[in-house]
Amino acid sequence: MKPGVLTCVGLNHNTSPVEEREQLAFTGAELNDVLLSLAERLPGVALLSTCNRTELYTLAPEGEGQRLIDVLNSLKGATVERRHFYVLQHTAAVEHLYRVASGIDSMVLGESQILGQVRDAMSAATDAGTLMGALAHVFHTALSTGKRARTETNIGKHAVSVSSAAVALARKSLGDLENKTVLVISAGSMGKLAAKALAQQTGSRILVANRTQERAADLAQQLGPNTVAYDLAHLREALVESDIVISGTSSDEFILGPVEIAPVMAERLGRELLFIDIAVPRDIDPAVREIAGIHLFDIDDIEAKTDEGWSGREVEVEKVEAIVGEEVEAYEDWWRSLDVAPVITALRNRAESIRTQELERALKSLDLADETRQRIELMTSAIVKKMLDRPIARLKDGADLGLYIEALEDLFDVRPQHPRTRP
Repeated sequence: MKPGVLTCVGLNHNTSPVEEREQLAFTGAELNDVLLSLAERLPGVALLSTCNRTELYTLAPEGEGQRLIDVLNSLKGATVERRHFYVLQHTAAVEHLYRVASGIDSMVLGESQILGQVRDAMSAATDAGTLMGALAHVFHTALSTGKRARTETNIGKHAVSVSSAAVALARKSLGDLENKTVLVISAGSMGKLAAKALAQQTGSRILVANRTQERAADLAQQLGPNTVAYDLAHLREALVESDIVISGTSSDEFILGPVEIAPVMAERLGRELLFIDIAVPRDIDPAVREIAGIHLFDIDDIEAKTDEGWSGREVEVEKVEAIVGEEVEAYEDWWRSLDVAPVITALRNRAESIRTQELERALKSLDLADETRQRIELMTSAIVKKMLDRPIARLKDGADLGLYIEALEDLFDVRPQHPRTRP
């Protein structure tokens, strides 16, 4: 009994708004326990969770997609409607993961982080012992597809991340940032990328706030003398000073809402404040939009308002799509070989058994020299090989593989020693 075909169930920035995606966002710390829980119900599993997508990869029979949506929702106690999910199986799932790894399914085209995120998802599943068989193969080949896309095309040239897109959005909203003070909340990966983009692309004064001031101080030291470190206990002071706030923590709940922001705005004496929330789940309560002088953009607004990522790279998408097509075809060949190999082995074993039995019977009645016996041995072996070359070639290359396999099994009375199962 085959456990099923590769299946992807997920939602992303194209199918679901951030307020729904954040319900199904998983932190790195959660992944091991979640994967082990899923492995009790599914034959191998990997989970890709980023700010723009959550995708469950597993092996499942046809028609199991709706059940898997319920499984995914249950992991977080979420209630995201089924219509916001996509269910992809076999070739469609393979092609999707290859496109994701290549950066052409991202909110920001060609973004630089996604290949590392696919690698992290594979590593997490490997560490949990839930990556196996076809699942392992598709993730390994997805990484090689992503690398090909970046080395054989210019899709990654001048590539941006969500963090650097946030900086572009700030510039688009306020113009030159040279005389602005920008507060980056989080010294983690998202915050670090945003702070480095600010340091490289603008002359802004940068404030870095983090739960632990040591990490904020380390990042501030890397960025240079125009950067000041804060811990979250002094966040209000930093907010009063700032013109722009870019927030990207891994918190499961809002870190700033009307209660915290209203007093800050009173101290600012009418100076407006721009928030860019790149976290999923979100850091900033959308209710702060009701406060006078506040402008809040979340991660979905980055897609709507920042189009620099597309500039000059539309042609490269076609080149990447061609690479993805080649890699999907290679995966299909590998997948077909899982059924073919046991039948070929059984066919060869059957033919070799007949050859050796008949040869032994014939040679018993003949008084031949050793050299002659060896020549007959080689000749009969060559005859069998040539007889099998064509059916084996048809097995490997045939379009209707199932028909060929059944015909050979019936005609030659062969059955694989072990039932054909796809891992």
